Amino acid sequence: MSRFFLYPLALFAFHVQASSFDDDIVNALIYRTTQPVTYDGAYHKLEYPGGDVPANIGVCTDVLIRSYRQLGVDLQKLVHEDMQNNFRAYPSKRIWGLTKPDKNIDHRRVPNLQVYFERHAKVLTKSLNVEDYKAGDIVSWMLPGNLPHIGMVVNEIAQGSGNPLIVHNIGRGPEMSDMLFAYTITGHYRFVPAEYSE
Repeated sequence: MSRFFLYPLALFAFHVQASSFDDDIVNALIYRTTQPVTYDGAYHKLEYPGGDVPANIGVCTDVLIRSYRQLGVDLQKLVHEDMQNNFRAYPSKRIWGLTKPDKNIDHRRVPNLQVYFERHAKVLTKSLNVEDYKAGDIVSWMLPGNLPHIGMVVNEIAQGSGNPLIVHNIGRGPEMSDMLFAYTITGHYRFVPAEYSE
């Protein structure tokens, strides 16, 4: 087989591997929208690692946590380990008065996830340009009442606006909706597990 034939095959193989994160995370996110979940951010004592609140409850962060866990990535463990080594980088003391990491709740708080992604993910522009947002991107917002929120971009496009749809839980359970530019964007990240290539 000639090297000229092998080269396109290598490019094709790289493309398939590079795009598989988008496919896998989007599938995981859309699956979340099929699960009946009541919005409930109550504190629960969790197993560690791999701990989760009961499957029938959750908040916006749990959509990300459960979707990434479907890909074999444990944000509970990652956030806890990073906070153990870099507690001062996180807002836990300033916002919640904590003096040490808490593996039961830290990863379920939007400000902590924002810091983790700022430290370990690719930080992207917070623009109002729809072209800047791709399937698999993580976006955070500030809702009225100074409430932080987080969700992820999927590969579905809203009719009319042309905006990519977001999978998130804003109080009605996991849903896919056209809300990318509905609130002030406070963060835009891309967190691809090491098992994937981009």
